[in-house]
Amino acid sequence: MKKITIGGVPEHFNLPWHLAIEEGKFKQKGVDLQWKEFPGGTGAMCAALRDGSIDAAIILTEGIIKDIINGNPSKIVKVYVESPLLWGIHVGAQSTFKTVKDLENTRIAISRFGSGSQLMAIVNAVNQGFNIDKLQYEIINNLDGGVKALTEGDADYFMWEHFTTKPLVNQGVFRRIDSITSPWPCFVMAVRNEFLEDKSAIVKTVIDTINNQLKHFEKEYHDKEMIHLFSERYQQQEKDVKEWLSITKWNNEKAISTELINSIQNKLVNFNVIKSTIPSEKLIKKVL
Repeated sequence: MKKITIGGVPEHFNLPWHLAIEEGKFKQKGVDLQWKEFPGGTGAMCAALRDGSIDAAIILTEGIIKDIINGNPSKIVKVYVESPLLWGIHVGAQSTFKTVKDLENTRIAISRFGSGSQLMAIVNAVNQGFNIDKLQYEIINNLDGGVKALTEGDADYFMWEHFTTKPLVNQGVFRRIDSITSPWPCFVMAVRNEFLEDKSAIVKTVIDTINNQLKHFEKEYHDKEMIHLFSERYQQQEKDVKEWLSITKWNNEKAISTELINSIQNKLVNFNVIKSTIPSEKLIKKVL
C-alpha cells in the first residue's frame, strides 16, 4: 500500500474526498490516503507543504500561487473546484459598520499571512479603492479566532467562505455586510515537488480516483439525500446547501492548462496579490 498525506480545510468542499476515503476508493487502487485537517486554512497548508508534513493539499488557488512564487517547492496538478469562491465580509453582531466603504482603514482579521482571508482582503480593498499599503491585519489563526476577535473588538472585519460562516450569521454572532467572489477557480490540488518526482504514479492514481468521485457530484443539488448529507455533516441548513451546490462546479478533468494559470496570474498581478508573473512550468505539472 502506497501512502500519501493530503491536507484540506474542514469544510463542505472536501466531502467528496471524505466519502471516497470512507468508501475505500483509494485503498482499492493500492493507495493509503491519509487526510489531515487544517482549520487554519491556506496559510497553514502552505507551511505544511514547505516543511514536508503533508505531501499534497486541496488549497485556495491564489494562496498557493503566491506561495510557490515565494519559494514553496510545490506544483499545482489539477483544478479541484472550477467555480469561484463566495467570500462573506463579516463584522461583529454589535459593530456599527454598515457598508464595505465603512471598513476603510480598519483592522482585518486574517488566519495568517498568505492565507485566502488576507489575499481576498487585498482584492476587496482594490475593488473599493482602498490604499492597500495601509491595510492593518490581526492574526487570528482560524474561524474560531475570527469569532473571538470580532466579538471582543480585537479586529473590525473578517472575510471567510460565505456558507461556512452562514450558521454564525444565522446565530447572530457575525453580521455579513456583503459578499464577493474570487475572480478565479477557487480550489486546486498542489503537490510537493519531491513527492511528484519520486511518486508521480501515486499522484496519478489519486487524481484518477477523485475525478471519478467528482462525476457523482455534477447534479447533486437536485439530490435530496446528498443535500441532507452535506447539511448534517457541516451543520448547514438544507436550503443553504442547495444554494451552494447550485453555484459550485467540480472539475473532474485531468490537468490544469497553461492558458488558465497564466490568466489567473495576470488577474493576481492586477489585484496586487503578486508583483509579477512567472513561467507556467514553475507553477504547474501535468501528471497524466
